[in-house]
Amino acid sequence: MIDPRPPDELLAIDRDHVWHPYSSSLDPVTTRLVESASGVRLRLREADGSTREVVDGMASWWCAIHGYAVPELDAAARDQLASMSHVMFGGLTHAPAIGLVERLLAITPAHLTRVFLADSGSVSVEVAMKMALQAGVLDGRPTRTRFLTVRGGYHGDTFSPMSVTDPVGGMHSLFRGVLPEHVFAPLPPHAPVDPVTGVPVSDPGALATWRESVDALFAQHGPDLAAVIVEPLLQGAGGMRPWAPQAVDHLSRRAREHGALVIHDEIATGFWRTGTRWAGDRCAEPADIVCIGKAITGGYLSLAAVLCTDEVADRVSASAGALMHGPTFMGNPLACAIASASIDLLESPGYGGTGAAGTVARLSAALRAGLEPLRERRGVLDVRVLGAVGVVRVDRPVEGTLHEAVTSAALDAGVWLRPFRDLVYAMPPYACTDADVEVLTAGVGAAVDAAASAERTGSG
Repeated sequence: MIDPRPPDELLAIDRDHVWHPYSSSLDPVTTRLVESASGVRLRLREADGSTREVVDGMASWWCAIHGYAVPELDAAARDQLASMSHVMFGGLTHAPAIGLVERLLAITPAHLTRVFLADSGSVSVEVAMKMALQAGVLDGRPTRTRFLTVRGGYHGDTFSPMSVTDPVGGMHSLFRGVLPEHVFAPLPPHAPVDPVTGVPVSDPGALATWRESVDALFAQHGPDLAAVIVEPLLQGAGGMRPWAPQAVDHLSRRAREHGALVIHDEIATGFWRTGTRWAGDRCAEPADIVCIGKAITGGYLSLAAVLCTDEVADRVSASAGALMHGPTFMGNPLACAIASASIDLLESPGYGGTGAAGTVARLSAALRAGLEPLRERRGVLDVRVLGAVGVVRVDRPVEGTLHEAVTSAALDAGVWLRPFRDLVYAMPPYACTDADVEVLTAGVGAAVDAAASAERTGSG
């Protein structure tokens, strides 16, 4: 339903009363009014009543992998609404949740056998960390209350995930002194992505030096560690940095040597985003616990899941008799039904004409072709492409008035982007055609040029 009120009236209410993510109520961010969305495009209505369509380079914060108004997902929603939209999961169960768990077990590593359905990615990390803490109690070592991770990571905005997000360079440094203090290994070595294999590769010497630092931390803190938690292969909101699978594996091996569990946060990296079904598929060492979310429902509803081994589930249950967590909307039938339809669509051999693997490989090649020439643009420090993730790093933070200038330049080129830190990046829907990606990468180029132009004039 389209609200009949004029756009300027709606935008004024939004400015005065709606508090948007990562924004100040004293200086509200500029917002754009979305009227509708279809395919890979958002239809924006301007304050003067005019409209324009733009390619969504963000896939709605990386979750709308199939695009918008997807017939298969729309049908799943309608069918499920005919029976029930929600029912509590405590003491009750239903076919949509059972069916989703079956589908998840079919597409994840065989050693993961238990599934806890959460209601957001951040909550799934909370649950995973709680699992690790409860499992540690059974070992008779209640001192296992700390987690080890790497600098540059991001795991969510609730308190436990914030505590394992980079405490200095991360977005939660404001809460230092309040959050529990965990153990942070140095930033993993720079790992350019091999354009042939699609795998991040580190310099062997740098990797060896980093391993020595990691080993020293384990030697010091090993008895206190409940788990290692990382985003495998790609650090997302912490800086869009690829890192080598060998580095991920080294952390996993050291964790197991010291009796700690391994948690993979695949909320942003899963469902083919980095080129394989799971980023962990490129690692030799398996995780004991895996968090998934974002793309699980194709962007239709909030849902997440935590998968673990029988061993972890048994240890957690033996320690206290139960996993002490139960979100109100856990196992929401509507979200589960749509998630199953999304997975079925991804796993279909005909998906995109080439299956999900071929579709993401095509997108990766198109992103690389469109973004690599930007290395020569003024102010560009790096270009990175991993799977369906394209990143351009510029030589200054894209903040304040510069953020608005860069965003507007992309919109004028027909693309919705949301730069952060010093990054102009795209994580588009898989439904993008090669022509859509051409528009998208041209929009990234326009945004990069706007950043450079602002630097020359001293604005921003």
